[in-house]
Amino acid sequence: MPLAPTATTASIDSPEMRGAGRELLSLALMDARNHTLYLLGQYEQVLGGTGFAVPQRAGLVPPLWLAGHIGWFAEFWIGRNTQRALGPHCPGEPARLASIEPHSDRWWSPMLVPHEARWVLDLPAADATRAWLLDTLESTLELLDKARDEDDALYFYRLALFHEDLRGEQLMAMAQALALPLQVDLPSGTQAREPLLVPATRWMLGSPPMGFVFDLERWAHAVQVPEFEIDAQPVTWAQFVEFVDDGGYDEPEYWLPDGWAWLQEQAAQEGRRGPRYVEQIGVASGAVMQTHFGRPTRMAGTQPVMHVSWWEADAWCRWAGRRLPSEVEWEVAAHTAARRGFRWGDVHEWTGTTLRPLPGFSPDPWTHQSEWGAQPWFGQARVQRGASFATRARMKHPKYRGFALPGRDDGFVGFRSCAL
Repeated sequence: MPLAPTATTASIDSPEMRGAGRELLSLALMDARNHTLYLLGQYEQVLGGTGFAVPQRAGLVPPLWLAGHIGWFAEFWIGRNTQRALGPHCPGEPARLASIEPHSDRWWSPMLVPHEARWVLDLPAADATRAWLLDTLESTLELLDKARDEDDALYFYRLALFHEDLRGEQLMAMAQALALPLQVDLPSGTQAREPLLVPATRWMLGSPPMGFVFDLERWAHAVQVPEFEIDAQPVTWAQFVEFVDDGGYDEPEYWLPDGWAWLQEQAAQEGRRGPRYVEQIGVASGAVMQTHFGRPTRMAGTQPVMHVSWWEADAWCRWAGRRLPSEVEWEVAAHTAARRGFRWGDVHEWTGTTLRPLPGFSPDPWTHQSEWGAQPWFGQARVQRGASFATRARMKHPKYRGFALPGRDDGFVGFRSCAL
């Protein structure tokens, strides 16, 4: 059973949760666990009779493994971590206590259980996984109540909250990939607005050392940004259909060589003629049918394009005579042009920036040996900015740096463009 409903305020849904104290953190951690239990229940309705079986392929993990991992992560870095009060200064391998579940590391540690091994584990069933999630939350809240109300002491509690929010969106993206019938409202269409001219500025890219900061945001440093023109909203289906109509998926001139090779590989597998999950993209009528959570859905022309790879976003920009924004341009616009109509938060957005560390970067203790860490992808992945309809509101922070390899298209990702 889910937890009893918690009192909610606008505050626990605010990006300012990065600086939240113990009381708000306690409420937000219960809210996050309620959301995880809700999603687990949705999976159980569809997959419970199959033992939660899902295909073994890249981009998926067994949902029971991911749910159990959420509880494991909090206990590993809070309940078992004797040096948790050091926060981001904690060593990557601190002295640890035993788990309340003797098999927890063997089941849910990503360092001990590689991706391909997660399908053959003797994982606990749904009821036992729910009990584990409740037990680990109780332990976390008891320790939080005794923690000092300062940034270092609260670091791992904030981390556990945001990690759970990230894994919640991962569960939703997996439900989309598995065609599970979640009841989710998609982004609504918006009236097109003219592109915005943003004046030249000196901008502090990255985050200052205040509250919780993800390692990829360390540290704020000055960047000179020339004047630029950027779309007020992400590229829409109506705009993307024109690209398809004009032979965008047939003309290699619009694609970088690696992107064209990616497209040919996709086309050989599935006859690809549009973004992922698109069943029909009408040239004459402009109609787009994209499957969302198992239901073919007619997409309005004003809705943002979703489930595109970086290669597709870049190809559209080349066709349109435009370019993807750099991540600093996106960030400047998000902070300074909101009152002039800069809209974000419906889809994550590709940028033209290759993922690299910011000056002063050092890996967080939890990413150093984790599959969630960015270091293996420096120089290969592309930066994503913004947030999607599936992102918890408190995670919608304009400083957040996401990333993915350019061929990934399973996330709720779109893009916008800038003038050349």
